[in-house]
Amino acid sequence: MVGSVFIFISLFIVIFGIAYLHFSTRNKERLALIEKGAEASIFVRGKREKTAPVWKVLVLNLALLLMGIGAGIIMGGILKANLNAGWDIMPGSIFLMAGTGLLIGFFLTKKLDAEE
Repeated sequence: MVGSVFIFISLFIVIFGIAYLHFSTRNKERLALIEKGAEASIFVRGKREKTAPVWKVLVLNLALLLMGIGAGIIMGGILKANLNAGWDIMPGSIFLMAGTGLLIGFFLTKKLDAEE
């Protein structure tokens, strides 16, 4: 019981510390840029003019992820049947093919951004 409370408190402290470090460093960087005379427009992240819509990127990556998971299940089943492997071949093949699908999605998203 004491261990779980200690882990929860430690996790909270770590998250708070990272957030504090991020925001205080960002504030110091912005103040230094303002002192040097930089424009305030660099702090605002505006939309780029030539980007693909978010829904297209989401649908593309989700579709490729699900296709990768399906291919991983098929590949794992084939490997398990042919190699007479243990239970560990199935999760490994699923994660491998899902990661491959996401990698392909990353490259297709870059290509989609370049086209529009």
